[in-house]
Amino acid sequence: MDGMADVKASAVIENLTATLTEAISAADTYKSALRTKIDAILAPEGKVDRKAFAAHQHIAHGFAWIVTTIETLRETANWAIRLEEESKFGEIEALLTQILFSEYLAQLATGVAMNQGEVIRPHELGTATEAAALASAPAVQTLITLGKSPAAMAAAATHLPDSLSRATVENTGEDETMTMIRDQFRRYTDDKIVPYAHEWHLNNDYIPMDVVNEMAELGVFGLTIPEEHGGLGMGKTAMCVVSEELSRGYIGTGSLGTRSEIAAELIIIGGTQEQKERYLPAIASGEILPTAVFTEPNTGSDLGSLRTRAVKDGETYKITGNKTWITHPVRADLMTVLARTNPETTNFSGLSMFLAEKPRGTDETLFPADGMTGGEIEVLGYRGMKEYEIGFDEFEVPAKNLLGETEGMGFKHLMETFESARIQTAARAVGVAQCALELGLQYALDRSQFGQPIFNFPRVSNKLVMMAAELIGIRQLTYFSARQKDNDKRCDLEAGMAKMLAARAAWAAADNALQIHGGNGFALEYPISRVLQDARILNIFEGAGEVQAMVIARRVMSEAN
Repeated sequence: MDGMADVKASAVIENLTATLTEAISAADTYKSALRTKIDAILAPEGKVDRKAFAAHQHIAHGFAWIVTTIETLRETANWAIRLEEESKFGEIEALLTQILFSEYLAQLATGVAMNQGEVIRPHELGTATEAAALASAPAVQTLITLGKSPAAMAAAATHLPDSLSRATVENTGEDETMTMIRDQFRRYTDDKIVPYAHEWHLNNDYIPMDVVNEMAELGVFGLTIPEEHGGLGMGKTAMCVVSEELSRGYIGTGSLGTRSEIAAELIIIGGTQEQKERYLPAIASGEILPTAVFTEPNTGSDLGSLRTRAVKDGETYKITGNKTWITHPVRADLMTVLARTNPETTNFSGLSMFLAEKPRGTDETLFPADGMTGGEIEVLGYRGMKEYEIGFDEFEVPAKNLLGETEGMGFKHLMETFESARIQTAARAVGVAQCALELGLQYALDRSQFGQPIFNFPRVSNKLVMMAAELIGIRQLTYFSARQKDNDKRCDLEAGMAKMLAARAAWAAADNALQIHGGNGFALEYPISRVLQDARILNIFEGAGEVQAMVIARRVMSEAN
């Protein structure tokens, strides 16, 4: 990086935030033109055509990725403007912002990556002319050509070493309360999780109960539960910050709170007063550890085809069926079980949710409950809680534990939790990406080749700079979703976008950080090997990327049709 200090001042584009605003306007114009083309293909009669969606999946999903890219840039620009108004938009924030805009605008103009080997290009959408107009818009042209120049990349790289002493490379724009929460959980994670996470992973060990209990004392499990029910009532923004920091240490610890989040929200949304009083304080304190029992073999995202049935027998329901990919069920005390109470239905309408209590098990006696058996699914990553298949054979649940004591509401209740679950998953992805950045950066600074740290080689430092730039985008989109939720605004679209893009960015960060490690990254003893394995699940659970893209496309198109 020698000799690059003199380009730092000139590397930042002049009047950057004004240029960002103009670029967003140009991107919106492109989006409008694209929408007209898409409507003709996917909604020829003025409403979304499901058969057309199925026949033109590549186009539909590509549309979702394009609108997600634009919304990410919009929230990044909004963040930059807020920081500038507060005189907090420094050089590193400016550099990373223009680098992100340069990359994403270039993708919009030439082709957006949906996955490895899958790119949606303008000519496939019939928008080659409109994409060229986007690229030639003055602000867009400036950002594409100058935003990610060698000088800008080199200038940004000079800031990265100092960032290892901070929680994030950039000023994230959090208020004082959120900053305090981040600092608290960063210290805890560095002290109690980071030194031990890799050993837990390699041994396929559970996260120790001492750590689980400490997390409970810190309020992790009651973070968003209202104060009147024993929680902290802090909202989804705090949940994002906590999940991000815990996942930075180990995705398993970041994910422990997910089960409590889902169970608590189900009870808050649909539970009776008695159910709220019985379960919410115990979940908040960590006395009760929940697990979500929804998925079945061969159903995946098609929850409407679930076959597990619950038959009422007096004051008891007897549950029979098979479930799979159940996280942390052995040590759980409460299962939120989705089962079919109306055998005449074959869709969502006959599903109900149960609050099924069970005793905690051990590795020796997994499920010490009548009518319940199961076996572990060995997994590539995402360890620490363990995954299981579970079989129910007339497993008994008191009728009073039917959520809301009303049949047929299970899918509706579950759908209402998807916003929070996807926001939290996006935050976990941000934490994993941050971990990859820190591991890759530290290794690049420590590893010398040809007489100097490999960080000095642009192909190495550029990878790290791009990780930092993408982290800004996915953080701001995730935080925006959380703020919308905290303000009681619909945010299923933004939450889905954040989850989909953050999963891609986390995988890219982990893959590039492993590449920086070279052969050592392929060795199990190095933590980056764990991070790569953990990152891979993010594009699958809480809605696979392909399903998420379909949902986003339908939702955007339904807004005007």
